[in-house]
Amino acid sequence: MAWDDDEPPQPVHTLSRAEAQAFRRRHPPVSVWRVIATQVAVGAGVAAVAWLISGERMVFVSALYGCAVVAVPGALMARGATSANSRVSPMTGAVSFMSWAAVKIGVSLLMLALAPRIVQPLSWPALLVAMVLCMKVYWLALLWRGRRPGNDGP
Repeated sequence: MAWDDDEPPQPVHTLSRAEAQAFRRRHPPVSVWRVIATQVAVGAGVAAVAWLISGERMVFVSALYGCAVVAVPGALMARGATSANSRVSPMTGAVSFMSWAAVKIGVSLLMLALAPRIVQPLSWPALLVAMVLCMKVYWLALLWRGRRPGNDGP
């Protein structure tokens, strides 16, 4: 889409109640808790595969910890950002979201920094692979949302 200052802006179309309901049916929201649960399931699966491939218990534990580095801060943010306090006003919601995003980053970094002390001996490759795969669950959630019956796609 090119920006052209010579063209007048297009009028905004306000949706009717029926159009808004149809839009919501075509584009259902993705539950943040479903994403977190899927991250945990993917992390457990990755850890199990890592254990089967390596035969080492600590590779399994390292991969589980990698999953936790993604899922625990994500759950904290989800809990905080979806609380009743965050819905008081749009400004409160924005500040709450940004604050919980900072908490999520901080907890993730703290968990990574503590990983060598908590998981001994630590397998960094297993931890990092599990983290990356758990983070990719967000994309899966968006793809699943686009594939529901009756959905015209994203």
